[in-house]
Amino acid sequence: MPQENRDETVAVAPLLADEPQEQECSERVVINISGLRFETQLKTLSRFPSTLLGDPRKRMRFFDPLRNEYFFDRNRPSFDAILYYYQSGGRLRRPVSVPVDIFLEEIKFYEFDEETVELFRDDEGLTREEDRALPNNEFQRQLWLLFEYPESSGPARIIAIVSVMVILISIIIFCLETLPEFREVPASAQELHANGSAHGKARSPFTDPFFMVETLCIVWFSFEFTMRFLSCPSKAAFFKNIMNIIDVVAIAPYFITLGLDLAEHQGGSQQAASLAILRVIRLVRVFRIFKLSRHSKGLQILGQTLHASLRELGLLIFFLIIGVVLFSSSVYFAEAEDPESGFSSIPDAFWWAVVTMTTVGYGDMCPSTIGGKFVGSLCAIAGVLTIALPVPVIVSNFNYFYHRENDEEDRPQYVHVTCGQPQTSSGDFVSLQNVSRAEQLDKFAEMDDKKNFGG
Repeated sequence: MPQENRDETVAVAPLLADEPQEQECSERVVINISGLRFETQLKTLSRFPSTLLGDPRKRMRFFDPLRNEYFFDRNRPSFDAILYYYQSGGRLRRPVSVPVDIFLEEIKFYEFDEETVELFRDDEGLTREEDRALPNNEFQRQLWLLFEYPESSGPARIIAIVSVMVILISIIIFCLETLPEFREVPASAQELHANGSAHGKARSPFTDPFFMVETLCIVWFSFEFTMRFLSCPSKAAFFKNIMNIIDVVAIAPYFITLGLDLAEHQGGSQQAASLAILRVIRLVRVFRIFKLSRHSKGLQILGQTLHASLRELGLLIFFLIIGVVLFSSSVYFAEAEDPESGFSSIPDAFWWAVVTMTTVGYGDMCPSTIGGKFVGSLCAIAGVLTIALPVPVIVSNFNYFYHRENDEEDRPQYVHVTCGQPQTSSGDFVSLQNVSRAEQLDKFAEMDDKKNFGG
């Protein structure tokens, strides 16, 4: 067998005369991936010398001299795409049967360059893991860690717990004040005028217990937002963060409502309009529930999944719109001969098509003719199939972010802080990655080198 390989190498040598070390480059190499053997040429692997398989010194740690092959106890389905990356000169395509998180682990194990990893993440629609900046000033850095990163210290966890409790109290108050026994808001401007004339003056909101509790919650929200704004490393990046925009939306309705309430006590013809505006503004207060996502990993994973699945969600909405127009038009003409039909027009049938395709089925509109029932059956079946199409991609994205969050929880999220100074070389950035992981891998590599080469 060795003699046959040597003869075959000599036969193809003239084709590789322009390449250095032609015999060495055209030599075949066997790679064993958990029992599945792959065979390729060294010149194929040498196209990317910085990777694990392309660097002779790195891959020698996995060489088995008894079998004359390289053995890797790794995921077998992923290696088809890994080997194709070398064969195609840089095309990286994830196999359909391999989850995103597993394939990412594989390409990181084989030490693909950061540019290739980032391009793959962009193709998969995944967000990039970026280092988070810290202020240069020591006092600002401590405040920023205290209010932004609950995992950084014990007091930061206490502040996060207090913030969550205040958010929950605010949401509970928002729901309780709508109960009939607690609601004392007049139904119209005339009732407001009548109550004000009967009692001599309108009831002041400053005596309302709900208003007092709401004020205390807003005081905490404003204090927390102000501290984070004053200590943030970049004011421009601060307002680009969606979580900070949610904080502003959660605080602003209180001050707008307070201004309108004070204006109402002065009377005027704008009271009816101001009541309608108040209802809309008070409705915005419900968005405070999204403030929990700052302290909830589950809501963060949900938001990241939806952001990474925008393209699939857009396709879902597009397919639904096509189905709604198609089946609402069909059921309208199918029910046109029935004088008692509830489908008076195609736009009126849009609601029925949406309810049917989403399998909700309120029953407020339903076909009565045979043709209409047939169209309704097709509409329900098409709706189930349409909604099921993007679900696997969305579930795959959710699994990726879920496993990534679990992996980050298993390792330290911040470098150790001593005397208020993070132990970094520059002091400007603190990586959310475990900084000691690379050192551990280097030590393991040194141990393998000593074991393989007798060092």
